[in-house]
Amino acid sequence: MQTNGMTPAVTRRRFVGVMWSAGVLALLTPGRRLWASPPPAHPTPRPGITGEHVLTRAQLAAADREEFIPLFDSIRAIPQIVDGIRCSCGCTSRPGFYSLLSCYEGEGMARHCNVCLEHGKLVVRLHNEGKTLDQIRAAVDAKFG
Repeated sequence: MQTNGMTPAVTRRRFVGVMWSAGVLALLTPGRRLWASPPPAHPTPRPGITGEHVLTRAQLAAADREEFIPLFDSIRAIPQIVDGIRCSCGCTSRPGFYSLLSCYEGEGMARHCNVCLEHGKLVVRLHNEGKTLDQIRAAVDAKFG
C-alpha cells in the first residue's frame, strides 16, 4: 500500500505481529506483572505515636457521624498498629497524611471514605483476633491490594 508515493514504515501485518509477540512475552515472563506496579510499602509506625488526635465521640456527634464512634474508639486504642498500615484510597498522598491513622485524625477523612472505614474495621478485627502487625498488613494487602 502506498500513500503519496511513499511506503508506510509499518504495515498492519507487522504491527499485529509485534503486538502479538509482546503479549506472549508478557504472559511468559514469570513473577512479573508488567501492567501494574506493586503497591507502596506500609509505613513504619512512628515512635511514641498515640491516639490523642483521633476524632472523639463529641466531634463525631457534632458531625452527625455517631455510627462511627465505636470504630474510632477502637482505632484510638491501637494507634501503634493503625499507624503501620497504608490506606489504599490514596489519601496518604495528601499533605499531612502519613498512614491509616491519619484518616481518623483531624479532618477525619474516614468520616466520609468507605475505603478508610473498611481498612479500619479489618485492622481492628484482626488485632482483636491477636494478629501481628505483619499479619494484618498481609491481610490488608490481600483484600485491598
